[in-house]
Amino acid sequence: MSDTRARIYRHIESHPGVHFRELTRALDLATGQVQYHLARLDRVHSESVNGRTHYYTSSFDPWERHAIAFLRRETARDVLVMLIECEAARPSEVADHLDIARSTLEHHLSGLVEHDIVEKRRSEGRVTLALCRPDLTVELLAAVDPKAPDRLSDRFTRLLDRLFESG
Repeated sequence: MSDTRARIYRHIESHPGVHFRELTRALDLATGQVQYHLARLDRVHSESVNGRTHYYTSSFDPWERHAIAFLRRETARDVLVMLIECEAARPSEVADHLDIARSTLEHHLSGLVEHDIVEKRRSEGRVTLALCRPDLTVELLAAVDPKAPDRLSDRFTRLLDRLFESG
């Protein structure tokens, strides 16, 4: 394997779900050069999600590849993090908490629901959002953003502190 190809593979391995432009910028390589080497890396999978191609090593299955692609997008990641923290929430609560329009939330939810990352539970005319695979989503979040579990732990600790102070 050439040095350039090895660099590309190592970057994809350490940054699962990296998209093409990010890959070329991070490695300071020409687009044609990256395209050439990606075509020859048989241990790399690509996945197109909402018009952006993401790259992964072969260690990730299709569900994981889609989940990582969404975790790499700021608003979708914020939705997923909120559902990790709350376990379940109504769409209006998510939109209000993230300070986004309901239509923006629905745009992100359409892909998350389509790829079985989030489910919409309906009961008595109400919709509740929940993660389909919460434990694996947390693991993948750590792979995409290694500092995220620490931030979630800090948020949980602050929440518990507030509960004990008010009780």
